[in-house]
Amino acid sequence: MKKFYLLIVLFLSFSANAQLNEGLTPEERAYLFHVVKKSPILNNNLGRYFDYQGPEVTFPNGKTNYDSIELLIINNPEHLIIRKEEISKSTKGLLAEASNKMAVWELNKVLLAKRKNPNNLKQYQNEFDAFESFLEEKLPAEAYRPKDGEQRPHPKIYNVLNPSLSLDDKVAMVETMRFLDMQEKMELLEAMNHALNTYVKERAEIIYLHLGGEAEEFDNVLMAAGDGSGTSGLLEEREKNERGIWNRGLPKAVGLFPYDLKLETIESKRKTTQKIEPARYAVHDFKTAGNNRLTNVHVDVWGYNSEKQTTVVIEKNGRQYLLFGSKDTRFLSPDSSFSEGSTMQAVINELEFKHIADLEEKISGRRGFDYWIDYNTKKKNSTEIKLQKKEKEYSDLGYTPITTSGKASRRVKRSKRKAVKANSGTFSGVPTTSSQRSERKKLQDQIVALQGAYDGYISKIKQLKIEKQEAIDKRAILELRLDQFKVMLGQNWMSYIEKDGLYTFEDSSTFDFFTQEFQFSPKELSEDFEIRLLAIPESSLSKNADEVMMHASVMDAEPNYDARINLELNDVFASDQWDLPQSLFRDQDSVALHVFFESLLDKKIDFNIISRGQGIGKWNGVKTIKNNKPETLDRYPGTPSNSKMDSTFVRLRKSEVMVRIDRDIVLEVNSFTDPVRSSISVSNETILSAMSKYQLSKNDILSAHRTATIMIALQKEINTLAGTYLSREDATKVIDRFNKVWRKTRISVGRTSFKLSDFE
Repeated sequence: MKKFYLLIVLFLSFSANAQLNEGLTPEERAYLFHVVKKSPILNNNLGRYFDYQGPEVTFPNGKTNYDSIELLIINNPEHLIIRKEEISKSTKGLLAEASNKMAVWELNKVLLAKRKNPNNLKQYQNEFDAFESFLEEKLPAEAYRPKDGEQRPHPKIYNVLNPSLSLDDKVAMVETMRFLDMQEKMELLEAMNHALNTYVKERAEIIYLHLGGEAEEFDNVLMAAGDGSGTSGLLEEREKNERGIWNRGLPKAVGLFPYDLKLETIESKRKTTQKIEPARYAVHDFKTAGNNRLTNVHVDVWGYNSEKQTTVVIEKNGRQYLLFGSKDTRFLSPDSSFSEGSTMQAVINELEFKHIADLEEKISGRRGFDYWIDYNTKKKNSTEIKLQKKEKEYSDLGYTPITTSGKASRRVKRSKRKAVKANSGTFSGVPTTSSQRSERKKLQDQIVALQGAYDGYISKIKQLKIEKQEAIDKRAILELRLDQFKVMLGQNWMSYIEKDGLYTFEDSSTFDFFTQEFQFSPKELSEDFEIRLLAIPESSLSKNADEVMMHASVMDAEPNYDARINLELNDVFASDQWDLPQSLFRDQDSVALHVFFESLLDKKIDFNIISRGQGIGKWNGVKTIKNNKPETLDRYPGTPSNSKMDSTFVRLRKSEVMVRIDRDIVLEVNSFTDPVRSSISVSNETILSAMSKYQLSKNDILSAHRTATIMIALQKEINTLAGTYLSREDATKVIDRFNKVWRKTRISVGRTSFKLSDFE
């Protein structure tokens, strides 16, 4: 309840300070203008709808001085007109990106005021109270201190919330808080992460709605991955545009991007300690919109290392959509080509095909541990047999009798000869005794040698088995690391085709390189999906991984929400009639028409018109679509005057005119009827023949008549308005191009189509 109250106060405070209808203060409007103009992706898509009408201020080199223009807008809010209605037709993700930058910029100022100058905090008191309420939702009890009779968060906590600090710096500061144990320190950092993300999400949504954005479900997440050190991922944080040019005027707030954290246990001989470690990847769970609405996912990379390929994985139902960064820009795309740097796939390949393969070769390769263990085992066994034989021979000598012979031995004879030669006197021979002492000595030496060899083989085998087990254990660790890498990157990648920067995946999901928007196709049921941001390690064996930071927004959208012109003609035709009682365009369509006309002047952009008589419609939960299996009614149920005007029938009697301007220009006209059987009279032979051949109903033909009427009105009004809004020369070009395509347009009905003239 406290959180809800604070959010209401936060929302109302901004509305109360609003100077113009978009609900932002002059300072906020000025900064938003600056952010949009200095972000090429935003300026290209939204810039024209931020209409600055004040004096131009430039540097000596002729470039616009947006810092000075900011001050002019703050002091003269009327200099800036923000065209909400047109912005709301722009890509939702880019509008969310601009809103997120505003929220980050604002939180930066709030936290700076809290740390540096309490007096400045007064103007941000509502914002700070909201942020603190989110912080207290997760803060551990020991992180409070009594103040003015109540428990307040410890003052040291706010020093950690410095947006310029790296995670390592934050952890070091938290570790000095002796009043917290390791688990509480971890909880403190997680409470900060919760507060940062929740505040930015809530505030970004408010700004998004103020700027004309629409969404039933809005999610906004800041995420970071890496080892938490102050490396180049921080240095390149959001400072380069898509052309690699250094950019100023954008919020710098690396410390506001939360890491997924864990407590790591470190064991040593003396003691066991714990350490707070960041994950090398960030994982966030989301849900698709369901209810036949689109799901828009916008990704916005802030910090990255140009030598490491930024890698983002979107996964749904076990299938992965991969987005990779290029070397020179922060932009992502499904194209994985990357030169002169490290990629996640290269890390996986190095781990699998070098380190693990080397260990596999050492364990069971041709000359691996298995080979040498087997070799030494065979040597040991053969040595053991030899040893047993020698021991038996030696044992057998113990049972051989000692013999004495009267015949002198050679040794005695040799001694006698020496005595005679030396005249040393008489020499008397002695009997020769055979005790086999030399044979025993020889066998003993052989047995000792064999025993030594045998023991050596046993020792070698034991050592080889130890080394093999160490290699197996190391391989298991590396295989676990490899499995984690593969799970993070995924192995079931969705294939795609690409045309003009639009990537279309095999399930019809799309990614637009120029807006960085991923889009899931509409489905009736909601599905779970997740977004993973991966930090690339220094090597496959290293724990070091450079920082990468990203903002992601997820929101639902109605199909065709971004049509530059989107006219809905709800129940404007009389029953069974097709006379159009009103003009198609109004004054508020002038900006959209200008955009349409300017696009038609560009001959490089293809222009097509699609017109359909859709027949009986049905409601899919979001919009009226063609009913492919209609059941017609002879009359309206109940009292005709009441049931006819029931919303379930009214919403089916609809016609629409849409102009989508992207890589081409598509003008689309559709008309639908309700299921009550039409009683129109058909006399045109071409139409009658087609009705019989293609089994077309009168409701089909009625809807085609109405589409033809709208097409004729379109041609007249476009020709007139082009002459009103454009110079004569440009108007002639637009009118000629429009009429040329218009004249060739056929109205599709079922499996056939008709000329416009068939309905005159």
